Amino acid sequence: MLQGKTALVTGSTSGIGLGIAIELAKQGANIVMNGFGDVDGAKAQISAQGVKVEYHGADMSKPAEIEDMMNSATAAFGGVDVLVNNAGIQFVSNVEDFPTERWDAIIAINLSSAFHTTRLALPHMQRQKWGRIINIASVHGLVASAGKSAYVAAKHGLVGLTKTVALETAKTGVTCNAICPGWVLTPLVQKQIDDRAAREKISAEDATRELLQEKEPSLKFTTPEQLGGLAVFFCSPATDNVTGQSWASDGGWSAQ
Repeated sequence: MLQGKTALVTGSTSGIGLGIAIELAKQGANIVMNGFGDVDGAKAQISAQGVKVEYHGADMSKPAEIEDMMNSATAAFGGVDVLVNNAGIQFVSNVEDFPTERWDAIIAINLSSAFHTTRLALPHMQRQKWGRIINIASVHGLVASAGKSAYVAAKHGLVGLTKTVALETAKTGVTCNAICPGWVLTPLVQKQIDDRAAREKISAEDATRELLQEKEPSLKFTTPEQLGGLAVFFCSPATDNVTGQSWASDGGWSAQ
């Protein structure tokens, strides 16, 4: 379905981003990877799908490095046809104790980076009258949780950016949608489980159960592969007229 097209996925060396990159590669898309994880291992998994893979180590908090990454993608493949804004970090603290530098970093990486990649990807997409922008927001783009002010603010902002870009591109053949996962067992979430287990002196299994019971009625994690399937769906002809939407994959979390 995506043969001859190029997908750039930020934060794609592990977790959700890697899962999405692999599923897009299975559809024939060449991939531009980005992230700080196991680059060689991730690249091997994507290359195994029979596509071309490039890597750029842009720090997603730095606009100049983002611009260099987008220019590199254009030099390698002619432009970005599918943009997946997935890069993200987390920090948990009450507002009055939240370190200002942590706030700034979360807003920069989780929200501002998506603005920069989008503004640089759009001219190519609009010239060819086709493009897909997929923002990996979060259920926290729809509802809030205590202690996560910066993350919730950034993800709500990403949902708002999604709607605005959708309106601005509605007549161009470009769509912009958000995927809003609940709990996904990524290294980021595993750390929260491990911290809870240590803090409450309980097993990892009990900490996992507590985590899911608090928010997610299905009591199941969403998988990176499932989110990759949603990304593929948003690239399909079935969604040519679907834009500005926020698709929750959260086991009923946001339905409560």
